[in-house]
Amino acid sequence: MIQALSILFFLYVLVKVYISVMQIGYVARAKDMPPVLMKPSTWMKSARYLIANERMKIVETLVEYALFVFWLSWGIRWLDTMTWNMDPVMQAVVAVDLFLVVNYLFDLPFTLYKTFVIDERFKFNNMTPELFIKDQLKGGLLTLAVASVLSAAIAWIILNVPMWWFWSFLLIFAVIVLLNLLYPTLIAPMFNKFTPLENEALKAKIDDLMRKSGFESEGVFVVDASKRDNRLNAYFGGLGKSKRVVIFDTLLNKLTDKELLAVLGHELGHFRHHDIYKNIAMIGGILFVGFYIFGHLPTSLFMELGVRETPAMLMVLFLLLIPVFIFIFMPVISFVSRTNEYAADRYAAETCGAQDLISALKKLVDENKSFPKAHKLTIFFYHSHPPVIERLKALGDKSVRDEKGDEALKGECSIEQ
Repeated sequence: MIQALSILFFLYVLVKVYISVMQIGYVARAKDMPPVLMKPSTWMKSARYLIANERMKIVETLVEYALFVFWLSWGIRWLDTMTWNMDPVMQAVVAVDLFLVVNYLFDLPFTLYKTFVIDERFKFNNMTPELFIKDQLKGGLLTLAVASVLSAAIAWIILNVPMWWFWSFLLIFAVIVLLNLLYPTLIAPMFNKFTPLENEALKAKIDDLMRKSGFESEGVFVVDASKRDNRLNAYFGGLGKSKRVVIFDTLLNKLTDKELLAVLGHELGHFRHHDIYKNIAMIGGILFVGFYIFGHLPTSLFMELGVRETPAMLMVLFLLLIPVFIFIFMPVISFVSRTNEYAADRYAAETCGAQDLISALKKLVDENKSFPKAHKLTIFFYHSHPPVIERLKALGDKSVRDEKGDEALKGECSIEQ
């Protein structure tokens, strides 16, 4: 069984590295072609930024594989030995927290390098070391707090409830829904400052747009995203009565009112089509399959690992292998997301006008330096948004031709991916 898991994880790593290598080669060739939808300087800069991130991703994936080998060959036994004399529930809490901390320490150098080297080099980063440390401490403590509570609860369920995997799935699914409810009003304000939109004229237009779409929220807020980086964005967060409109402060200075309304119209399209509920249901289905599999692991696996078959070791195995499990479903998740994006674009075009949406999205990507081309495998596995040119064509932008054309637009900017 260990050999089968090792082969599966090796194939997972091999595919991830292969996709990154193909993406790097594709973009390296594309950057020397005539610019599409971007100024030459932005075209070249966005290509270099993408390549730098892909190269880092390869190293990160190789470290992930090394960490997997460590856990499977020695680390899990170390966790079992460290918690040998503990109560089963407390053992689960300590083992899971230790697993998360070790993985975090190996991931931290990549987070630092991306933030203070790559993003700094390409003029995205506004993060100070002090803010970075605060973010890491807050995020880390919040993660450990939630993980500890869930580990204790699932350990108790495993020890006391028949079909524990089903009831554990329901618990995790309920927590996912709860976090979506609490995120905009409780979690997000821990990291950013949210202030009501002061532009009353714009706020009235946004309120009118939401009213026409049947969207009720607790307000329109501006978030101080610029203290971390210069990227532009806007979103609707929360479920039920906790829904709120969130606009990045970086966005307000770059778009006209009509363009901003078109962007919000796109987000309202997701609301009208119940995309957030569909996504939660899809995640729930994937989690259900995952818990079923891990609820029926053979005892022989624990014997091969040299550990006891305890709730703690079961949860550690789950956390170790869940990235592979999710990666298998990534093409489906990405395909559904891309389909939803087309539908949201259509709703925004019908509600706010296609030309305003096209203009807004072009500005977004020019500022965010999103390279408008990607290898097909990267799109298939990772892209939650359709290819740039396809979205523009679907919105009726007659100036855009497909990638095979010789007269692709050489304008000033692209579209968000």
